[in-house]
Amino acid sequence: MSQSDTLFDYKHIWHPYSSMINPIPCYSVVSAKGVYLKLTNKKNIIDGMSSWWSAIHGYNHPVLNRALKKQIKKMSHVMFGGITHPPAIALCRQLIELTPKKLDCVFLSDSGSVAIEVAIKMLIQYWQSLGQKRKQFLTIRNGYHGDTFAAMSISDPDNSIHQIYNNLLPNNLFADAPVSSFHKKWQKSDLISFKKIIEENSLKIAGVILEPIVQGVGGMNFYHPAYLKKIKKLCDNYSIPIIFDEIATGFGRTGRLFAFEHAGVIPDILCLGKAITGGTITLAATLTSRHIADTISISQAGCFMHGPTYMANPLACAVANANIKILKTNKWKIQVSNIEKQLSKNLLPLIHYPYVVDVRVLGAIGVVECSHLANVFLMQKFFVENGVWIRPFKKLIYIVPPYTISVAQLNKLTNVITQAVNNRSLFI
Repeated sequence: MSQSDTLFDYKHIWHPYSSMINPIPCYSVVSAKGVYLKLTNKKNIIDGMSSWWSAIHGYNHPVLNRALKKQIKKMSHVMFGGITHPPAIALCRQLIELTPKKLDCVFLSDSGSVAIEVAIKMLIQYWQSLGQKRKQFLTIRNGYHGDTFAAMSISDPDNSIHQIYNNLLPNNLFADAPVSSFHKKWQKSDLISFKKIIEENSLKIAGVILEPIVQGVGGMNFYHPAYLKKIKKLCDNYSIPIIFDEIATGFGRTGRLFAFEHAGVIPDILCLGKAITGGTITLAATLTSRHIADTISISQAGCFMHGPTYMANPLACAVANANIKILKTNKWKIQVSNIEKQLSKNLLPLIHYPYVVDVRVLGAIGVVECSHLANVFLMQKFFVENGVWIRPFKKLIYIVPPYTISVAQLNKLTNVITQAVNNRSLFI
């Protein structure tokens, strides 16, 4: 990238969660292949983030590329209102086949946040159809569900990146987050807060929404499957639908195809995104039951009131179909299992380092929680200079590598993390 391009980017382009006055410098990527990102200076760095959880098979995968090329010769996009097309039909068939039998109605949208908005609107309209004006949602603290308004309203109001919008957002209900971790003993006390809120507000709650097992940006916490099972039972007791946000965890990331499988429960609405296209094009899906879909359809409106311009984009649907066909070979199970073993071996010993307070591993997710905030600018610079791409967040250094990563490449990632947590100058 030329000096003029670098300066233009710095002055005019707003990057995620970035200041326009004093932005953190960006690294220019000119191409990507396998697990490597190639920078302008021709340096190759290993991507430990899978482009925010999405590029599960790495970059420039031949099967995914072929699907895109084949589809673009036919049409890149067509409106979905009053029109349908084979890629969308094939994708919805596959999604229904992959998910529990109960989830047999699919709404395709164009991003994870929108999939959450769709789920929320579905339940508001569902209750309207039943003659009830339920608008509040119940969730747990430390959650994150996206950056659009309804999604922000169900993300942690005090400990999240959306705190500055609190006065503008709908007033939802937040129970204490569970403290029983995935690999430790289940504590019944985890349920007290949630049980109290649902009992006192059962006639006001439109739905419950959770990130199953893994809470993402809110803290990268892995909670006990028993908690999810108990929550589902409470929801059933009070006939309150439950939404599972699997946008980050879906398609194998936790070692199961979907994280809710760890608890053996089934949601009433399921939101999918990120890895659905293997990290190629944005796409998301919201799946629900026939009962909820039919109830919405007999509402005063007579239909579900939502319709993104690029929903069911044929290119995205075509590559999502190819991605799911790769997953159906089940190689991901072995890949993720091997990654989990290697992350456990390499990262768990870091608990003994002075700036580390906890280390967590589940499937192809590794988290090192530190006692001090990361200096994002210095730490990213350190990572890039050492040949890896890892984006720290607050006190967390975490990796979600592509499933296709090799033993040597993963060792490189964990070795550089080890060096980072041993370097006080990289923290605030």
